[in-house]
Amino acid sequence: MFKEKEGLFPGIHKFAPRKKVGMLLLCAVSLAVFLWVVFVDKGEAQESNPPIGNRLFQEAGQKDNSTTIESVERTNAGQSASTVKPPPPVYFKGYTLPRGNPCESFTLPPPPADKKRTGPRPCPVCYLPVEQAIALMPDAPSFSPGVSNLAYIHEENSEKPEFGGYPSLMQRNDSYDVRESMSVHCGFVKGIRPGHQTGFDIDDSDLHEMESCRGVVVASAIFGAFDLIRQPKNISEYAKKNVCFHMFVDEQTEVFLRNSSELDGSMRIGLWRIVTVHNLPYDDPRRNGKVPKLLLHRLFPNARYSLWIDAKLELVVDPYQILERFLWRKNVSFAISKHYRRFDVFVEAEANKAAAKFDNASIDFQIEFYKKEGLTPYSAAKLPITSDVPEGCVVVREHIPVSNLFACLWFNEVDRFTPRDQISFAIVRDKIMSKTNWTLNMFLDCERRNFVVQGYHRDILEHWSSPPPPGATEIVHPPPPVPDETPQTSSNITTSSSVNEPLKKVPSKRGRDRKKRHRKVIGNFA
Repeated sequence: MFKEKEGLFPGIHKFAPRKKVGMLLLCAVSLAVFLWVVFVDKGEAQESNPPIGNRLFQEAGQKDNSTTIESVERTNAGQSASTVKPPPPVYFKGYTLPRGNPCESFTLPPPPADKKRTGPRPCPVCYLPVEQAIALMPDAPSFSPGVSNLAYIHEENSEKPEFGGYPSLMQRNDSYDVRESMSVHCGFVKGIRPGHQTGFDIDDSDLHEMESCRGVVVASAIFGAFDLIRQPKNISEYAKKNVCFHMFVDEQTEVFLRNSSELDGSMRIGLWRIVTVHNLPYDDPRRNGKVPKLLLHRLFPNARYSLWIDAKLELVVDPYQILERFLWRKNVSFAISKHYRRFDVFVEAEANKAAAKFDNASIDFQIEFYKKEGLTPYSAAKLPITSDVPEGCVVVREHIPVSNLFACLWFNEVDRFTPRDQISFAIVRDKIMSKTNWTLNMFLDCERRNFVVQGYHRDILEHWSSPPPPGATEIVHPPPPVPDETPQTSSNITTSSSVNEPLKKVPSKRGRDRKKRHRKVIGNFA
């Protein structure tokens, strides 16, 4: 090695001058140090850092990823912006029963040929089994034609003390101009929360219970202790747990129920939750009864469906079966039965006057007012509408804006004119139907009598000189037996034709006893 170096130096000295040898060696050493530094640092850099190309890719990926996340966040934050359209609303569009279902082809049999019984009576109704009716409950609300946003007017600082606000004629006419967004009078004008310092006041605990009801409501009312509590029958366990049964009473009725030992601290009688109403808005119990009857959507703001029954009636069919039969199967949001005999408003008004249902002058004024607005006697020109007069003791409806509007305007007519709601029903219905394609279901009165049984008022029961016959406190017109013409139904279908056994008529005495009772007595003139 040393010899090789010795041979190297003479070569260097041979080609380079002596003075430049030092500079040449210095440059060689510097070059060696530079190369060592370059190669060593490069290796360490490769171990500690990825290639530049990889670094650029990763940085670009991180930047893209963060940009994507930021974009998603901005999109989520701006759902209401015009650039992002919300999904279209979903509505219930009805259904048809499967082919072969007995209810699909069910028809009413002819009435029994009994000339001695000419009054109203029940008729068979084809209900689905409770389980099927519950399964068919719509997940989405029905479409509300004409109006989609309905608000209610309240006048806390108004000098008018009226519960309904008594809208002017201009406001009344404007309320019938149906449009997408509306504000109308609908009772409870003194406050925002119905039942809280508005008239028809309700305790906060009851209000909270009513506001928490989000499904089906069955409601009734007794004012002036005029009726007895009648318990619903044939109610499924599912309905007992999920349906809100509320009975509204005034303070007088509450005292009567407590004195009769029917009501205790639980404020429940059977299925009914008893709700005591304070500060009633009207002196007339009939007007007070129209508040829960027509304004249940205000008292139960979160409920989807409601079934109103007068206190003189006893419910004998499950609520879900009634909703399925008269609302969902017909794809309507409002159902009410026709009057069993009268179908003309003018005839109904005369019948109310003859029966002294209300002041005759007030009824005449209301009819004349409606005539000036275009109300005409019923005729075939109104078909497919088959009646202008409802039997208003049962109301079945869905709480959607258009049916709520109808109920509000119907109540406003009752508040302005007479409490005889059969007289004002047709004018409100016709005005709304002229502006929209909304329809309602006016079913037969005999079908109504199938799921509610009419009883006597309390004063009649108390003034009976002798105990009433069995079942008389529950039924006025016993249902007839179903004739042989009734269509055959499967075991899965409920065809209800009677609820209670008909009362047996006690034959009157004939023959000698009858002649003895009517025997003429001839005086002695001698």
